[in-house]
Order: sequence, then C-alpha cells, then structure tokens
Amino acid sequence: MKKIFNPPSVRRPFGNYNHGLLVPPGASLLVTSGQLGIGLDDEVPQDISGQAELCFEAIKAILADAQMSFADVIRIAGFVTKREDFPAYMAVRDRYTLEPKPVSTLVIISGFTRPEFLVEVEVTAAKIV
Repeated sequence: MKKIFNPPSVRRPFGNYNHGLLVPPGASLLVTSGQLGIGLDDEVPQDISGQAELCFEAIKAILADAQMSFADVIRIAGFVTKREDFPAYMAVRDRYTLEPKPVSTLVIISGFTRPEFLVEVEVTAAKIV
C-alpha cells in the first residue's frame, strides 16, 4: 500500500492531492511524457476542459497499456498557459484521480510548441507487483 504524507507542520494541500506518497519496494514504475490536448484526428479543442479531457484520456490509455489505472498514479504534473484555467483543469484532474490522491504540481507557462495548446499533463504511476 502507498503511504500518504501530509504532516501537520506543513500547510494542508490547496486541492485534491497529497504532499507525499511513499511507494513500497518492488513496485513497477511508469513515467509518461507530457500529453497534449489533441485528438487522433489532430483536432485541438479551443477550451481548457476539452484539452484536459484529451490529456487525461491519453494518459488513461497509456496506463491501460501498462496494465495500470489512475489508482496507480502517484504524481501528476500539469502545465497551463493561463492562471484563470486552474479551476477547469483541476475539475478534470479531480474526476480522473482516485484515492489515495497523487501528489500534484501545477505550473503556469508562457506557451507550448503550438499556440493553440493550453495544457499538458504528465504522470508517474507505481503498481505493487
């Protein structure tokens, strides 16, 4: 089992995530590249929610290929281009994450390789074998 760390000497997390997770020895580790909000048809939704959905659906497929699920995700890193998109991104993230909530980082960046991209998400997952 993963062990959660939210010590009382550290301010509680701002959202649905934990400050630390300890993965037991012997777990399989999966690290994904950042996933962008673009579909197989090369279509890019104009809104953050649509793009975030595509990011998390791509991650879901990668996890499934590795015989994992969002229950195995221990860390999420999200990158958005606009501060005002935080709530919409976090709403999508929270629908996909399971208990125990992973650790999470969310960063505002100036942009991606293509200007229509608004969000990129990468995860680390660990499964006890």
